Amino acid sequence: MKKFLKRAVILLVVLALAGGAGFLIFGPGYVENQRNAVAEHEPYPITRAAKELHDSLIIADWHADSLLWNRDLAERGSIGQVDIPRLIEGNVAVQMFTAVTKSPAGLNYEENDADAFDNITLLAVAQLWPIRTWQNLTERALYQAEKLAEVQRAAPESLKIIRTADDLAEVLRRRESGEALLGGMLGIEGAHPLEGEIANLQRLESAGYRLIGLQHFFDNRLGGSLHGTTGAGLTDFGREVVAEIQRRGLILDLAHSSEQVVRDVLEMIDMPIVLSHTGIRSQCDTRRNLPDEMMRQIAATGGVIGIGYWEEVTCDDTPVGIAKSIAAAVAVVGADAVSLGSDFDGSVATTLDTSELAAITQALINLDMTDEDIRKVMGENMLRLLRARLETRP
Repeated sequence: MKKFLKRAVILLVVLALAGGAGFLIFGPGYVENQRNAVAEHEPYPITRAAKELHDSLIIADWHADSLLWNRDLAERGSIGQVDIPRLIEGNVAVQMFTAVTKSPAGLNYEENDADAFDNITLLAVAQLWPIRTWQNLTERALYQAEKLAEVQRAAPESLKIIRTADDLAEVLRRRESGEALLGGMLGIEGAHPLEGEIANLQRLESAGYRLIGLQHFFDNRLGGSLHGTTGAGLTDFGREVVAEIQRRGLILDLAHSSEQVVRDVLEMIDMPIVLSHTGIRSQCDTRRNLPDEMMRQIAATGGVIGIGYWEEVTCDDTPVGIAKSIAAAVAVVGADAVSLGSDFDGSVATTLDTSELAAITQALINLDMTDEDIRKVMGENMLRLLRARLETRP
């Protein structure tokens, strides 16, 4: 009997270890394949004129969460929506890679408790991120910056990380000379990795972060989230951070911030603001999209609105639906204030990946948008704001 019990215990331990190993090996990939799915579809028809225009564009995107996942971004993948080869195939010149460091279970647009179970902790452990990242949000952000730096080391001919205005100019110059090069930038989705310490802003800046989003899906030490429980405005710490972002020549992102936070920021800043990934309320009536008047106030700072590619902000996530959201944004804030903010790899389902962006160009042409406005929306507006902020850095 003792031998039987001993063998049973050993068998259970082996099965538990095997199950745990299977989860670590296959679990994260399965989760990403479910969360960042691209709908099966026939190739989108692209006319010769649309392809020629698309190939001549400077394309830039404000938001992709690709660093959250354990994929080699230097290699063309079969899951997810973004990697360097697919970005280059899509003719993307500049991609903002945004780091998610905390995300509450539920992820609904109505209300999320800041004390809800944190999905990113489980993902960090399951993907075998360094132990220092398991309980420390600052370290999670720093690690994701290290991941992008490793891609640059592995493929310097394909990726250059942009930290300065000179870096941006170099990327555009090399692309103009025919190099298949992507400029990568770093942004924070929600300033949770500051951990309530202003000194951590310097650590993030030194690691290469240039865009700072104040909130994500829940209220934090800086103020209320659009999807939190309080609807609060900026805290004293939030005001301190906003002032430092302006002083340092960083870029301020108000995606996911409460309406009161947006009002508070507008009252205290003198710089262009970004709403990196969103839709237009009058075109797609959802809580995730701020009211049109607030969009116009953000545009009035010289800022830009990044239009997302998923159904919850477009009400139609096909290339045609995305183009209609872009056109609606142009009608609300003007062609100089609209850009792209895909939210690729951000736990959203889409109908295209980044290699297929010519389908959006085609859809914009079909809506009779002028070539000049297409150029602005697809990248020139984002580049203008990047230059304006990077050139002011002390």
